[in-house]
Amino acid sequence: MPILALFLLAGIYTWTNWLAAASWFASYLTAQAIQYYLCHLYEQARRENIQSGEWIGVLCSSETLIAVCWMIPLYAYWEPGNQAQHIYLVSITLAAIAARVLTAGNYMPIILAGTGFIALATMARCLLETGIVYNTLASIVILAEIFFVQLVRRLQDTAQEMLVFKAEREALIGQLDGALSEADTARSKAEEANLAKSRFLATMSHELRTPLNAILGFSEILSKEMMGPHSVPIYKSYSDDIHYSGDYLLKLINDILDLSRIEANRSDLQSEPVDPCALARESAELMSIQASKKAQTIQFDFPVQPVRLLGDNRALRQIWLNLLSNAVKFAPEASTICVTIRQKANGSAVLSVADNGPGLHADELDVMRTAFVRGDYARKKAIHGAGLGLSIVNGLVELHEAKLSLKANYPVGLIVSVEFPPHKVLGTVRATLADANQSMPQTQRRLIEVTSC
Repeated sequence: MPILALFLLAGIYTWTNWLAAASWFASYLTAQAIQYYLCHLYEQARRENIQSGEWIGVLCSSETLIAVCWMIPLYAYWEPGNQAQHIYLVSITLAAIAARVLTAGNYMPIILAGTGFIALATMARCLLETGIVYNTLASIVILAEIFFVQLVRRLQDTAQEMLVFKAEREALIGQLDGALSEADTARSKAEEANLAKSRFLATMSHELRTPLNAILGFSEILSKEMMGPHSVPIYKSYSDDIHYSGDYLLKLINDILDLSRIEANRSDLQSEPVDPCALARESAELMSIQASKKAQTIQFDFPVQPVRLLGDNRALRQIWLNLLSNAVKFAPEASTICVTIRQKANGSAVLSVADNGPGLHADELDVMRTAFVRGDYARKKAIHGAGLGLSIVNGLVELHEAKLSLKANYPVGLIVSVEFPPHKVLGTVRATLADANQSMPQTQRRLIEVTSC
């Protein structure tokens, strides 16, 4: 705006004298300074004490004063017959209107108070003259004003929408921060609760196993009548029940202890060459008594070339025992349980146990890895168990960097497989080296196993 005022000052000085030009420029600067001062007062005022209606009226008055300054040259210095001067004045006025729209585009009352007054005064000045040129100038001025007013309306709508979006975004960010904070707090509490649970289970398991061993020992003595026959024959049956119940409770406690160790990442594994075929046969031998009670047959399907794994001997035996125990428990009488070991083309080894029991529903396959979760069939038939077997197997499998998978052909059959990655499978050369170096110190044997991978 001051630059446009300097252009107009130069024109006025050309058409009149320096005193008239300086007087007009001084009046314009005074009006501009008044508006600047009012804006400064508005910015310094406290937001809670601002009366919007009063301030808009004050600023509109200052804008009208500036518009009067821009109107003065159209009437005070207008030379009749000087068409070039007239076009120059109208052009400068249009430029001033455009500049005012850009600087005050968010306040429609101020726009109308300033640019509307200038546009009407310019149009009236042009219509006082005759000729198509002045009619055209008047039309251009009024159309430009209408265009600028519409433009301001759209800018206002856009600005309001942006403010609404900004407020909504800030609200969402605030809600998200609150949700994240609550989630972090809940996660911390859950981790603390999980740690407390693991400590409690580990402590209680140790505390419970001591009296259980005594219960199992004395109940076995009573059951086998080591101290002499019972005077009441039913007592022998009672002692058998006590021993069976104690043995079941001890197994449950051991499972809980193993699970708590796995969850706390305290299940230390010994990495050594392991023969999964031999462990499978040993585990099947341990389960043979239970399988014989149901006239079940455990069938082996092993490769001709022996498969050796790099893992923990005790953990792998526990994996076989849990898988075979589940198969014997759920497979029907006089059925066959298949124990299979396969080596895939990519070098990985797959250990699996298949039975033709009731199987699982498709929606149960993923949750069966969770502790204390039992299948629908086990719940309906009230088959004893705590739902820890597959959870323990899954934990031990993950510690070996292997993968547990379940494949069910409901309503008959379930195949549980454990796939060991190629770097956990010992080839012929690696297995030979491992067998030959069993007598070496553990550190040296581990170095040979790692470097031969």
